[in-house]
Amino acid sequence: MITRSVTSASIVTGVRVALVAESFHPTVNGVSNSVQQAAGHLRRTGHQPLVVAPGPGPDVHDGVPVVRVRSFRLPLDRGVPVGCPKDGLTEILDGFRPDVVHLASPTVLGWYGAHAAQELGVPTVAVFQTDLAGFARRHHLGAFAPALWAWQRRLHALAAVTLVPSTWAAWQLSASGFDRLALWRRGVDQQAFSPWHRSAALRRDLAPRGELIVGYVGRLAREKQVQQLKVLTGVPGIRLVVVGDGPSRARLGRALPGAIFLGFQRGRALSEAVASLDVFVHTGVDETFCQSIQEALASGVPVLAPARGGPLDLVRHDDNGWLWPAGEPTVLREQVRALTEDRTRLATMRLRARASVLGRTWQSVGDELIGHYADVIRGRDVVLQPAA
Repeated sequence: MITRSVTSASIVTGVRVALVAESFHPTVNGVSNSVQQAAGHLRRTGHQPLVVAPGPGPDVHDGVPVVRVRSFRLPLDRGVPVGCPKDGLTEILDGFRPDVVHLASPTVLGWYGAHAAQELGVPTVAVFQTDLAGFARRHHLGAFAPALWAWQRRLHALAAVTLVPSTWAAWQLSASGFDRLALWRRGVDQQAFSPWHRSAALRRDLAPRGELIVGYVGRLAREKQVQQLKVLTGVPGIRLVVVGDGPSRARLGRALPGAIFLGFQRGRALSEAVASLDVFVHTGVDETFCQSIQEALASGVPVLAPARGGPLDLVRHDDNGWLWPAGEPTVLREQVRALTEDRTRLATMRLRARASVLGRTWQSVGDELIGHYADVIRGRDVVLQPAA
């Protein structure tokens, strides 16, 4: 594990932070969610955030001003706008006069943001969240993976520090030649995601015969590999539930004819859907963190996930869930079958799931982020050290 100590957030006041975000509200994904949480925490703790994000969208969100830049949509995934400011980003930042620029999962917009900050002499903190090379491989563009790594390495070299969400991501980036890395995990809203939201009525609708409710919650896109849930076809005593939407929705409907698709959910409906599962299954192997796993655990739902990427930091095998070898979904099938036959073990896992994330609040990780800002503003060197 890689970690580092940071300046206490309690002695830092009135920091002006420009968050240059590849995704932001109303787009729904992990990058958008973490930026919303960071910006909201900054505002609530007396700092001055400004979000720069692709349009379209509101100019204010949760009391935080948002500057929208022009965008385009990728043919591979038209649900996510990509910011591409031909000019003007330097002027936007210069007008705001930030103390630090936060680059959220920098790609196209982040490239412009990093160079604008460099031109203005403002330090930057880059947050690595998206495995572009893995994304390319899942879309049959693996030949571009080395070039994508090289490009991301050049981009992150412009930052004073790159924050990584998991030990897997830290290892991956270090092995690929990135330096100045520090660990910054994610929090989870433990009010929104809680066992208290478990709905007996919803459970009766989903599993009228008392079947084990096995579910996936997240974006339905090729890189999430949700089609691996096909291995659960024919497992007796389960109901497969899929919560979410995305470009793969129609294809998955054909691949998983017995599944119940609840579509995109938010707010209380999402909280109830997650908490009403018996088991949460994650399928993607390119996750740098996987926030949906944390939300399931906070809801008291055990997790089955591949032993690769971000889940390695979140799922404790045979405690709050089980890991299965990446690329071997038949093991997942046997794990689900075992839980249908051992409800006592499942109940124990449920209790341990919630307990495993109780210390991971957005307030604590928000304070840690402010400490990272303070370090780069003061020009402190980033020194990596083994965790105790």
